[in-house]
Amino acid sequence: MWKINYSIPTLLVLCIIVAFYISLPRLKIRRNFGFLCIILVESLVMLFNILSSWVDNNYQLFPLWFVHVLNAGYFIFFFLSGVTYFYFTICLYDIKPLDDPVHTWIVRGPYALAIILTVLSPFFRFIYYFDENGYHNGPLYFLVYAIFTYYLLLSFYCMFKFRHKLKRRRERLAIFIYNLFLAAGLLVRYLLPDYLFMDIFCLIVILIIYLSFMNPEFYLETRNIIFNSKAFKEFIDEHNGRLHYRILGIIIHNYNEMRDLYGSLQMDRAIYSIGRYLTTTYKNQYVFYYKSGRFIILGEQDMDYYQMSWEIKERFKEPWRNEDAEIYLEAGFATIDPGQTVESADIIMSSLIGALGKADTLENGSQVHVSYIELKSNEREAAIKRALTYAINHDQVEVFLQPLISSKTGELTGAEVLARIRDQEGQIISPSLFIPIAEKNGKINNIGEQVFEKTCQLIKDGLLTKLGLSFINVNLSPLQFMRSNLAERYSSLARDYGIDPEKIHLEITEESMVDDAFLQKQIQSLGDEGFSFALDDYGKGYSNLSRLKQCPFSNIKLDMSIVWDYCKDPDEFLPAMIQAFKHMSFSITAEGIESEDMAATMKNIGCDYLQGYHYSKPLPVNQFIEKFGI
Repeated sequence: MWKINYSIPTLLVLCIIVAFYISLPRLKIRRNFGFLCIILVESLVMLFNILSSWVDNNYQLFPLWFVHVLNAGYFIFFFLSGVTYFYFTICLYDIKPLDDPVHTWIVRGPYALAIILTVLSPFFRFIYYFDENGYHNGPLYFLVYAIFTYYLLLSFYCMFKFRHKLKRRRERLAIFIYNLFLAAGLLVRYLLPDYLFMDIFCLIVILIIYLSFMNPEFYLETRNIIFNSKAFKEFIDEHNGRLHYRILGIIIHNYNEMRDLYGSLQMDRAIYSIGRYLTTTYKNQYVFYYKSGRFIILGEQDMDYYQMSWEIKERFKEPWRNEDAEIYLEAGFATIDPGQTVESADIIMSSLIGALGKADTLENGSQVHVSYIELKSNEREAAIKRALTYAINHDQVEVFLQPLISSKTGELTGAEVLARIRDQEGQIISPSLFIPIAEKNGKINNIGEQVFEKTCQLIKDGLLTKLGLSFINVNLSPLQFMRSNLAERYSSLARDYGIDPEKIHLEITEESMVDDAFLQKQIQSLGDEGFSFALDDYGKGYSNLSRLKQCPFSNIKLDMSIVWDYCKDPDEFLPAMIQAFKHMSFSITAEGIESEDMAATMKNIGCDYLQGYHYSKPLPVNQFIEKFGI
């Protein structure tokens, strides 16, 4: 005799959860579909469990076919529940095993076998059977536990193998716990088969899943009527490459000022009213709110965002009313038509937010469109940022060398150290791409320090002796040069490696010479530690002879643009300037030498060192030693 007293209130609680969840707006993503499957299938499991158990207790009162239908239905949904819990687990880890035929059979095969055996049980008594004494377990009844255990083991395997995909420890722990509860429920079912206790365990599992992953507060904003930015990101990431869509962004002009003007409470009510208007007006699209007065509408490829922006602009001409006030606002718009080309939701989000920022500075109703070229540019920048971060965090900023040739002897006399990083495919990223990004996000200091330390290691390992170098040049970016502890840090590294700082010439650009007082102080501090200085890219900035005279540079490097212009159209200015520099005791380096004629021309007007592709492009250290080693 089965005891069903515990299952009836459990089913009622689950029905409340189902009704509440279905009443909320939901995105079409795998996680939501998976949870919906769990609660619907588990509701059917509990319902059929209660009905079949009651009917089995009173089997004499019902036709045999009816008894078989209820029992077969229970076993079918019980097996299916094991699959749905596993499916939800792999959704959380963003695994798609059904994309591969072999994996498809691994997942679906046991369930398909269980269904076949269940359907045939009324005829062949595989899983269960009835006789004059009532219900009995069939010879293959053990499959009830074996197949459910199989899907639990698959879940635990995925938890272990793909644990890196979930960064939050709380989420990984929640997945482990709810699968552990499923295992415990199955064990209790085995030990106490007459009591329907497993339904209680499954309800606990559903509550854990709901509170850990499906809580509406995770995805909804403004009184649970529209989705938030997290929901937007998950939707884009899941459908990226598989769904054509269009995006319309809306920004309230001068949002912070309006918030100060009307007050936080009134603006929150206005945001709610705008969200309500958008969700009721555009029911076939998804509406998201991205804080600070920014809304996002996402629709399919045929969404006419130009017409929609006109309609919304017209609505903003009217006040947003609540019981206390009328609030007058203006809006700007941004549009994106990414199709299937975008790498991730982060690219879409950053591009859209940037476009909305531009729209906020324009007149009311203005629209900014994010082009395909801009999206691809943002993708490339994001890829460079990842490569930059990876190289810095894993000490993989590479050192390349480019020769400095004596104009008198034509032989190698020095080298310039240059930083290089690689992308995910191992290809070198141009410094013209990653240096501006590194300067913008402050990582240029990390790059500079790694390069300087690796230069110290090269000198310690005898690079100068192997190549017969008199000195080696290391670049300092303007941001590096502004570090107050630069002299202390670099001199400390030099001492740690036991090298002579005089062998290192620090190259600074004219951009570093904005503040004369700080320039003098910084150069004095580094000079006291034994470092020498070269002024890089001379001619691109605004230095003058008077300022140069005040700075203890040992070398001035002429920017390649000046060198190329002179070689193309010689004049009297550059030779006179070089002679003035030499009179001030500066040595001169000509950059950008690309031919023997250019080398001869710059030698003839007094340049001491020559640098450029005519001699060599920047090379990795081992290739440089192989080419120029003594």
